[in-house]
Amino acid sequence: MRIIISPAKKMLGEADLPHHDLPVFLDRAERLRDWVCSLSYAEQKKLWACSDAIAEQSAERFAHMDLRRNLVPALLSYDGIQYTYMAPTVFEDGHLAYVQDHLRILSGFYGVLKPFDGVVPYRLEMQAKAAVDGYKNLYDFWGDSLYREVVGNGRVIVNLASKEYSKAVEKHLLSEDTFITCVFGELDGDRVVQKGVYAKMARGEMVRYLASIQANDPEQLKGFAWSNYTFDEKRSSDTTLVFTR
Repeated sequence: MRIIISPAKKMLGEADLPHHDLPVFLDRAERLRDWVCSLSYAEQKKLWACSDAIAEQSAERFAHMDLRRNLVPALLSYDGIQYTYMAPTVFEDGHLAYVQDHLRILSGFYGVLKPFDGVVPYRLEMQAKAAVDGYKNLYDFWGDSLYREVVGNGRVIVNLASKEYSKAVEKHLLSEDTFITCVFGELDGDRVVQKGVYAKMARGEMVRYLASIQANDPEQLKGFAWSNYTFDEKRSSDTTLVFTR
């Protein structure tokens, strides 16, 4: 069973633990780095669709980017809501080994990351309009390589990623694959309403929960009951597990 999550836009450049490996698609990341560096500052800012301050920081990072030195474990480098509630810096014994085996972080820049792959801070979202090497965008650039990297021998994927990232995998699924999306929401009449911040919190807590029980069967997801969420069997299906509060 593999679990996929999204990256965070904000990143840290230091961590208390060393990285283990280099990303599997490092050569492609280097191509993307070179392409970004070939753009003018105005083109970079348009690509990133961000403020002047963030664009200046990102341009500086790309201009001096070395993807093989001064690296930080991916899981500890992302600084977002999902990662805060996952709380990997205080994982208990066995949690880190579990996520290294089961968790994969999707990235517009690196493609797929294992938790202890070494990374540097970057900014490049999957939906960015990056016409690299004749490809019209990053979804075309990555093709089915992200799917092939995360599917594993078990062919079961638990989707805790946003649509922006999950569709880079989902569009390539085969009939023998099991792809289960977790939905976290609140009831509004008969509707389940997802609120972005709370959904991100729950996705992080779900990773932590799965690590705490060393889950290897998707049925175990249904036991998640953190932050007042409970499994809603009536609103769930074989491919979508709904948790409401």
